[in-house]
Amino acid sequence: MQEQTAKLLSHCELCFHACGTDRIAGHRGICHLDAGLYVASVCRHLGEEPALGGEKGVCNVFFNHCNLQCKFCQNWQISTNTGALSEASVTLQGLLESIVRELEAGCTALGFVSPTPYVPHIIECVAQLHKRDYYPTVIYNTNAFDTPETIALLEGVVDVYLPDYKYGNEELGRRYSGIKEYPEQALTSIAAMIKQVGKELEYSEEGLVRRGVIVRHLVLPNQVENSRAALFNLWSEFGNKLTLSLMSQYTPLHLAGEDSDLSRKITEEEYRQVVDFMYSLGYTNGWVQEMSSIGTYVPNFGQENPFL
Repeated sequence: MQEQTAKLLSHCELCFHACGTDRIAGHRGICHLDAGLYVASVCRHLGEEPALGGEKGVCNVFFNHCNLQCKFCQNWQISTNTGALSEASVTLQGLLESIVRELEAGCTALGFVSPTPYVPHIIECVAQLHKRDYYPTVIYNTNAFDTPETIALLEGVVDVYLPDYKYGNEELGRRYSGIKEYPEQALTSIAAMIKQVGKELEYSEEGLVRRGVIVRHLVLPNQVENSRAALFNLWSEFGNKLTLSLMSQYTPLHLAGEDSDLSRKITEEEYRQVVDFMYSLGYTNGWVQEMSSIGTYVPNFGQENPFL
């Protein structure tokens, strides 16, 4: 095991939970992870923003477990820390072989999904790919609960940051994800990403994003004011040149049925109100979704490619 990996995981403070768990010793903290590498799927995914992967899609690495436990997670089969699906650790060599197969098949972008507890593994993985002369665009698809210190570790490793900004309302963070101070802490994390790779997107000659930050926000049912607060927070902190991906795809999954506010899809009117507010703030960069996206991107991690 690399010295940096051992140091980071022997007192894990990669996210704002800062639980300090000695994962090297096999102890398990908030995310219920030891020092192993637990990968649910490595597959080509065509459902990311169009400019990230193009027609070839993104080679996504979906990790098991998550440092947040959102009631409505669409990846709940693998993100829940109680282990909804059976799991086994993989070797870095095995992960590399799976990634290389997708890169050889034409993917030019490599995405790491729910990556925060695995930052040391990701750093080593990308270094090994470079040694093999593979240089995909590395996308860090996170819930933005990473500390700025963790983001700093990824300088020169990550090209495109793809954070969620889930809540503009702190109470909802507590209610739906069991976390405190999410709005402020996530802004701090996103600020570190912007400082590192810049706010404006850089594109390749083929029109694919090669560097920058794209902030996602998922509109939740009955929570238009949360979305307005989230967009206002981002505008206040970073201005309206930030690239946004405003998602309408919410589908009631996992524990959503336990909360009456989460138990239905969003309405066209709810989404329209949020889109209108986004435009009123002067945002012009990014993507909105069709209402037909609802239910479209729900994975099944019980099959080889969860999105087929």
